Amino acid sequence: MTTVGLGQKVHGAVKPSYARIMNYARFLTAVSAARKPSAIRMLTELQQRSPPTMISLAGGAPNPNTFPFLSASFGLKDGQTLNFDEALMKRALQYSASNGIPELLTWMKKLQKDLHNPPSPMDMCVTTGSQEGLCKVFEMLVNPGDNVLLDAPTYSGTLAALQPLGCNLINVSSDQHGMIPAALKEVLSRWDPSEVHKPGSTAPKILYTIPNGGNPTGASMTTQRKQEVYELARQYDMLIIEDDPYYFLQFDKPWAPTFLSMDVDGRILRTDSFSKILSSGLRIGFVTGPKPLVDRVVLHIQASTMHTSTFTQLMVSQLLHSWGQDGFLQHIDGVIEFYRKQRNAMISSADKWLKDVAEWHTPSAGMFLWIKLKGIADTQQLIMEKALEKEVLLVPGGVFMINSSDPCPYVRAAFSLSTPEQIDEAFRRLSSLIKEAK
Repeated sequence: MTTVGLGQKVHGAVKPSYARIMNYARFLTAVSAARKPSAIRMLTELQQRSPPTMISLAGGAPNPNTFPFLSASFGLKDGQTLNFDEALMKRALQYSASNGIPELLTWMKKLQKDLHNPPSPMDMCVTTGSQEGLCKVFEMLVNPGDNVLLDAPTYSGTLAALQPLGCNLINVSSDQHGMIPAALKEVLSRWDPSEVHKPGSTAPKILYTIPNGGNPTGASMTTQRKQEVYELARQYDMLIIEDDPYYFLQFDKPWAPTFLSMDVDGRILRTDSFSKILSSGLRIGFVTGPKPLVDRVVLHIQASTMHTSTFTQLMVSQLLHSWGQDGFLQHIDGVIEFYRKQRNAMISSADKWLKDVAEWHTPSAGMFLWIKLKGIADTQQLIMEKALEKEVLLVPGGVFMINSSDPCPYVRAAFSLSTPEQIDEAFRRLSSLIKEAK
């Protein structure tokens, strides 16, 4: 057993190839299956890998000598400086490969292997934040009328991406420990697992979940629950979309194994993000999963964004290579400590002001506290009208529900930006507001 820097335990040095042969064609939408490689994109990437003696008249890239930017340097908080000289700046401002620049992908593939030890052949691509990866994964897998399983409440951006696709969103009950396997089993009991491959079967083909520090609930799944959910996915031949932007914001070690680390078939598509730990504005995310599915995501990137910003990819790559994996994990430890203190401050203020008027569970990861207001059937009007008058702003829980018009007694409070003093005053105002509304 190998133990890596963050307390994640990975069994064995190398996993065998997939335990079963997956038929990925059955999961693809007609739109995704129809995507073809871009000949020009392929020529551009071929040119970038060619020797300097190659003379290419193929690419339509602009000449970087016409760009006004010459060089750049970035000062880091640890005293280091990242420098883009003239040659690197020309590369940073030019088109690059649709799946990501090679040195960033190489670094990230090693990190994924060390943290999760995924089955082979695993592949990765860089996306413009994990949101782009999610949207492209959904477009690849979800047809109108499909039944899609998820734990609701869930991330509003996921609902915004899925609902226009015309699918049926099926809520699987969850609690402070995430999706409940018994509830998933009950939902799946509507279908016979021996018939999921038959033409016309309506059995769900994908399950979506945020396993750590879920947005908005802050819930984190236990190892036992993940194992049970994964076994159900095997039984019904489903793909699991493991959306894990708060993986690096888990407050307690050792961290629970991920779905990707449990995967033996190649049925996990994982999205990761640097938004919470390096920068949200750089827009760097990753999709990790079976190569045939990652390839389809890359074909969509070729036809849409073409690639994530070369400039920001090089910034992040230079940083990660200068740090090394140990330096990166040390940075993560500092980020965790900051958010743990913020979480503790929010819980302390909640105990002080909200104990008699609300209920909550202390999150073990992420940035959010999910609060149920006592005696308030629906928080929409309370938050969007009366709370504004009291100068305190939270998110009404309804926006995270499949049917946003249903009454919801919850609110989401974020502890990421406000100071402990601001959090305390906000909860004092919220407490007063709840008491007035009763």
